[in-house]
Amino acid sequence: MTLRRLDILTIFPGWFDGPLSTSLLGKAVAEGQLDLRLHDLRDFTTDRHRSVDDTPYGGGAGMVMRPDVWLWAAEAVWNDLRPQAVVGRSDPHPDAVHVAGGPRPRTVLLTPRGRPFTQSLARDLAAEERLVLLCGRYEGIDERVHDLVATDEVSIGDYVLFGGEVAATVVIEAVTRLLPGVVGNEDSPTDESFADGLLEYPHYTRPAEVRGRVVPQVLTSGDHGAVATWRRRQAEELTRTRRPDLLDEDE
Repeated sequence: MTLRRLDILTIFPGWFDGPLSTSLLGKAVAEGQLDLRLHDLRDFTTDRHRSVDDTPYGGGAGMVMRPDVWLWAAEAVWNDLRPQAVVGRSDPHPDAVHVAGGPRPRTVLLTPRGRPFTQSLARDLAAEERLVLLCGRYEGIDERVHDLVATDEVSIGDYVLFGGEVAATVVIEAVTRLLPGVVGNEDSPTDESFADGLLEYPHYTRPAEVRGRVVPQVLTSGDHGAVATWRRRQAEELTRTRRPDLLDEDE
């Protein structure tokens, strides 16, 4: 199984206009290799200000995103319903979220407290038939959204952004490039950093000499076995000096 559809829930759908229409990702969407759909969270609000947040219980700085809006939005997206069909309704499923015909699709909340996003996780998500990404904003999202809506919580690093849109784009790029036919050279996704737990080996191209620095002789030798051995050793050395934690994880 491989990813066919990806939904994004955000209060800034226009933010994705550039990233989703650029380069190989834009081509994959345009050619139908990935059915990518944007949903505006504000379409699932009930007041004239289209409010998605409120003050936190217990006090404190910032605003918290409301759980009812997220629940209405998620159930609409999961079940392919229009906002008018779910917003403000009396909930027929008060104790759980509702997905017609089965379990929730893999639904990823981008959050600094999530599990680290890795190449291994990208491969795992790319194997899903459908994926839903949740982009938060403000001080945070009501904890009940973490509990009732998200199946996964993912972080792209130990830092804080304005919102989840940048993180979602990172996930989308990493996942989409693993789909069959998206990258022109089918070997590329398996011949890069982290694909086998190592950083990628150095690359060289013409000219053969630049300001006294020459291409390693082994790469011009024509000996493919020697080239493969050199590249493996270079990858191991780079990983050992720059990311020894990756080697520790393998041991």
